[in-house]
Amino acid sequence: MTDYLYLRDSYLRAFSAVVTERDAGQSGILLDRTAFYPGGGGQQPDRGWLRADSGEWSVKTARRGGWHIIDGELPPIGATVQAEIDWPRRYQIMRTHTAMHILCGVIWRDYRASVTGGNMAVLSARMDFEFDRLSPETVDEIETKVNQEVANARPVKIASLPREAAFEIPDLIRTKIDLLPPGIKEVRTVEIVGLDLQADGGTHVANTSEVGSINISKYKSKGGINKRLYVEIGD
Repeated sequence: MTDYLYLRDSYLRAFSAVVTERDAGQSGILLDRTAFYPGGGGQQPDRGWLRADSGEWSVKTARRGGWHIIDGELPPIGATVQAEIDWPRRYQIMRTHTAMHILCGVIWRDYRASVTGGNMAVLSARMDFEFDRLSPETVDEIETKVNQEVANARPVKIASLPREAAFEIPDLIRTKIDLLPPGIKEVRTVEIVGLDLQADGGTHVANTSEVGSINISKYKSKGGINKRLYVEIGD
């Protein structure tokens, strides 16, 4: 089993690992431990590099299960590699992901609107909410409120709860925790202290002050009660 280091430390940029399997068909290698996020929950997978005495490889993407898709001839099973994440890109994604939790937290707290979908890029994202109506004035109001939460410098905490305990937290129900596979016994949570608590497996900054400015660049109706907000993250 691969040890997923990013679950415990989003700021880990480099680590050593051992190649445990190879798959020439996908040009992939399996590592015994990794800080590369494999993508999921709307967050993009990490990129980076692997280095060893026998060479250097670019990690084009990470995939679930501990796989790393690389360029060039695969290193042998048992080889120890020094891994490095493309940190500037990862940190921008972390800021974006936390910004989306701020947005979700504000909209749930003040408008009781649930999330119906979303996706993230690097310093940009879109998210859908259950709003009956959404006016330009309301969008401006939301933007002001989310930027106030950035200024509030709220700590962001990671925890792990037994599945049964997680089900008892009302705020987690809106993240559709009930759809988690039965085999998942521990639920990882991300809490923006005093604002938001969600089940989440991605990477985040440690404080909302790291996010930067949040700009709602546009919005539109996706039919029915679904309204889509487009967000850009600035310095």
